[in-house]
Amino acid sequence: MKLIIAYIQPYKLNDVKQELFKDGIHKISVTNSKGCGQQKGFTESYRGVETEVNLLDKMRIEIAVNDSFVKKTTDAIIRGARTGAIGDGKIFILPIEETIRIRSGETGEEAIG
Repeated sequence: MKLIIAYIQPYKLNDVKQELFKDGIHKISVTNSKGCGQQKGFTESYRGVETEVNLLDKMRIEIAVNDSFVKKTTDAIIRGARTGAIGDGKIFILPIEETIRIRSGETGEEAIG
């Protein structure tokens, strides 16, 4: 079992969801987040005051999958999020030690579904 965490551009969320749904992956969590990477932000001027904005809006997607779905899931995220420009995002894959479905008490791969 793995936890896939992806940071993507906010405007690519619908594209990523569509690609995931095409591959039969429907269980996702999405959170608004801010971060910076190679983009390093930008400078803007408001009423004559220069402000450096280095934390940019991102979307954080979390998907728990069984091992057999890892490649399928990451490929779908890449298809939906890739533009070829700096700032497309990152994907992190972490091991899950245990999973328990609260409603039924199922554990392990059965709890992920």
